[in-house]
Amino acid sequence: MGYPVILQVRGRRAVVVGGGKVAARKIHGLLEAGAEIVMIAPEAERELQALAAEGVIVWKKKRFDRDDLAGAFLVIAATNDREVNEAVAQAAAPGQLVNVVDDPERCDFHVPAVVRRGPLTIAVSTEGASPAVARRIRRELEEQYGEEYGPYLEFLQRARDIVLREVDDAEGRKRLFRALAADSFRQNGRWDEKFAHLLKKEKERIRERKDENG
Repeated sequence: MGYPVILQVRGRRAVVVGGGKVAARKIHGLLEAGAEIVMIAPEAERELQALAAEGVIVWKKKRFDRDDLAGAFLVIAATNDREVNEAVAQAAAPGQLVNVVDDPERCDFHVPAVVRRGPLTIAVSTEGASPAVARRIRRELEEQYGEEYGPYLEFLQRARDIVLREVDDAEGRKRLFRALAADSFRQNGRWDEKFAHLLKKEKERIRERKDENG
């Protein structure tokens, strides 16, 4: 069983060996995370050619060579040639994280099916046992956690900063955080208005208790 983490790859080099549809999925996911991508492939899907032409990714139009992994933080072998994928795995240096598509035993990590809603990230992994099942569960989660969760989580971050700054009572903070996280609050929609009301009431409660205690 793997140890689940959210890996920060922004600004770090990711080498993807392969230019087909699988490589394209991996590359799009890495782009969302802000990685600097180098693709190694003699041929590539049109969408990947376009990304290279726009300077979004670097495309080395060639067959894989072990020197292609120099400076890589993360390596993905995404070709349909097992020998090439194996060569990539063997060429990786200690400390480089390697994923070989369709070969879980050769992977340092697995790429989960992901639902993104602004700050919310939900990852589903079967550790390579069944990517199809992971994708099905992801679709179910996409329906359960709709697009509204993006702005809602962004609001919660702003609200949290205000609570931490303006409420010095630990129990008061907990009550506010619980209220803001409730489904009934999210479904209300008027988040700023409702939050202002809750914050005012909590400050009054804290003030009254302090007055009672002298």
